[in-house]
Amino acid sequence: MKIGELATATNTPVETIRYYERESLLPKTARSGSNYRIYGDAHIERLSFIRHCRRLDMTLAEIRTLLSFKDAPTENCGEVNALLDEHIGHVAARIRELRTLEKQLKHLREQCRHEQAAIHCGILNELSQPLCDATPESVGHVPGTHGNRKHRKD
Repeated sequence: MKIGELATATNTPVETIRYYERESLLPKTARSGSNYRIYGDAHIERLSFIRHCRRLDMTLAEIRTLLSFKDAPTENCGEVNALLDEHIGHVAARIRELRTLEKQLKHLREQCRHEQAAIHCGILNELSQPLCDATPESVGHVPGTHGNRKHRKD
């Protein structure tokens, strides 16, 4: 099948497939006489695996590790278990951060209980104040599950 058919079969944008190929998550494919990439069932299975991992917010490095074990089925899966345990820890930390963010937003929302002129809006005025507790936990948008993540392609 061609890349468009693989995209349809896996509900994956063509650009994402190309990205995974560039990142060496998908193996190089054979080419047809007209230089089209030719994909098979193994590509569907591998791409589905990658997409499932991405839906679980796993990094490309984590996916590479999991794929290396998938490609070596007789290896001991202890490292797979450790990887997932670490990922669960990252998710738990993110949940704590999101709960903290929710409390901060609710506190901010309390600053303006009714509609009024924007000049008197407690939310806008609060957001205009300098930060007093500028720690990594209290400043900035809640990060993804992992630090130093590249832009997600799917």
